[in-house]
Amino acid sequence: MGQMVEALQERFRNTSYSFALGAFRLLSGAMLGLTFALIGDELLEYGMLSFLLVLVATTAAFMRISRGWRPVGVMIFDLVCVLIGMLLRLYILIAPGN
Repeated sequence: MGQMVEALQERFRNTSYSFALGAFRLLSGAMLGLTFALIGDELLEYGMLSFLLVLVATTAAFMRISRGWRPVGVMIFDLVCVLIGMLLRLYILIAPGN
């Protein structure tokens, strides 16, 4: 009986870990997709259908690429993306010709 309870707890722990990691990857991919969709919308001025297509395609691509990553890998990727975004913002603020 004790082994059955331990096995159930282990399955619950693994399922919770997998669900939390999947939700974290989905959130990261959605933010990346939203960023690319907004950039494309500003540059090309496409409609809502194309906006959603870019959002979903980028999110799905990120989910596929990050399939084998652990939470630390996703966090490092997010930090790199934030740093790149801050560098782009800095460039935009001090770029000549504005």
